[in-house]
Amino acid sequence: MLALILASLYLYYQLNELRHDLEQVRVDSHRTSGELAQARSQLLAEVARAYETSTASAEAGKSTVDLLKSELQAARTQARTLVGKAQSDANKRAEDLAGKLEQLQQEQAQKLTAVSEAVSQVKTDADATKTRVGEVSSEVGTVKTELTATKSELQKTIAELKRATGDLGVESGLIATNGKELAALKALNERNYIEFNLPKEKNPRKVGDIQIRLIATDPKKNHYTVEVTADDKKVPKKDKSANEPVQFILSRSPQPYELVVNEIKKDMISGYLAAPKAPASRN
Repeated sequence: MLALILASLYLYYQLNELRHDLEQVRVDSHRTSGELAQARSQLLAEVARAYETSTASAEAGKSTVDLLKSELQAARTQARTLVGKAQSDANKRAEDLAGKLEQLQQEQAQKLTAVSEAVSQVKTDADATKTRVGEVSSEVGTVKTELTATKSELQKTIAELKRATGDLGVESGLIATNGKELAALKALNERNYIEFNLPKEKNPRKVGDIQIRLIATDPKKNHYTVEVTADDKKVPKKDKSANEPVQFILSRSPQPYELVVNEIKKDMISGYLAAPKAPASRN
């Protein structure tokens, strides 16, 4: 009985130590608390049963004590294993978090670098745009100056243009004697101007709304003769001079068409046809 009592006391001492170890395990890892609590309950139950039966048989009590020692050792081993695993898992988790943190810091650094480069590029582009705007402003000023000069020259050219009485006895519009003056007339946009180079041919050529056939030229006298086909009628225009407005009227327009030949060569004339801007039916 004394041995049994001593064994029980020793067992309780070991049990208190086990409780301390189990509490330490529970603090180190909440994941093992359920298993340790279950082991502790099992041990307490075994101790209670051993204590209740110790008075019946000392030998049985000794066997129970040995069994409890073995289970206690197994429980300690299991507890150390669980604690080691919990610590290993915690270390691995910490390493994973550290790796993710480092990766996040690298990504943020890369983004900051990209933003800095983009800001630098935008600043460079803005400086280039500012420079280009200055150049464009200068170019616009130059264009304005040129336009003003061109407008002034155009007005001067238009002022020098003359009118004449055509072969129908109607005062003509402004007459152009060269390409510069013709360009000035086109700029006025009062009529449609169709330029032509007409050789002497058997068949007439279409010029605007009419057809013209060159019949003869006399460069020495600066005369020419043509045949105009309009409204299905053929009208000869004989011995006309350079820069003379040759007039004819079509049924669809109350205003006369004007044929002006600026240059007369052998078997070739050059000039333009001035047609009304907006033809309308005659009453």
